[in-house]
Amino acid sequence: MQGIESLIPLILIFAIMYFLLIRPQQKKLKEHQEMVAALRRGDQVITQGGVIGKVTKVKDDGEVEVEISKGVTVRVVRSSIATVLNKTEPAAS
Repeated sequence: MQGIESLIPLILIFAIMYFLLIRPQQKKLKEHQEMVAALRRGDQVITQGGVIGKVTKVKDDGEVEVEISKGVTVRVVRSSIATVLNKTEPAAS
């Protein structure tokens, strides 16, 4: 009985840490992965480096081409996209 009572505070601390730290971080990571997977040509994005540009090409190998100025495109790894500013509407079929 004494052993179980000494484990209860440890279990409570772990449960609090899970709900305050681990779970929100996993949720944020999942939302970021969904956002990156939904990137389309024409979306205006901000990279983690602070570069703002428009997606010109979405590649299958985990890269996108971003136009940062007229005629200047850079290849960016998808996971380095921080936010999407403007989403484009899908083309009507």
